[in-house]
Amino acid sequence: VQLQASGGGLVQAGVSLTLSCAASGRTFSSYDMGWFRQAPGKEREFVATIRSGGTTYYANSVKGRFTISRDNAKNTVYLHMNSLKPEDTAVYYCAAEFSIGSSWYHESDYTYWGQGTQVTVSS
Repeated sequence: VQLQASGGGLVQAGVSLTLSCAASGRTFSSYDMGWFRQAPGKEREFVATIRSGGTTYYANSVKGRFTISRDNAKNTVYLHMNSLKPEDTAVYYCAAEFSIGSSWYHESDYTYWGQGTQVTVSS
């Protein structure tokens, strides 16, 4: 599976932004998809995951502001980000795994990774 993330940019606090992650392959619908982010000087952290069956999980820091969704017909997963804050500034990565099992918030739970897209939120 190859992943291509896009949609990042420089925005002001409070606005919305949607990231996209396009996946190659004919079995996209069978994969669990996740978003992680890495801020400067910090470790990569979990943001959100959507299982192949549609169950979603969110980090507490984004719950209620971010929504993860997928369009299996387009082989694409989205991260809709509302009410952006300066602390959301990071490189955002999409990830994929064929059945992540009972854990979804560790980097090691995912085999396939996109190249990342920069999101910068100014105050």
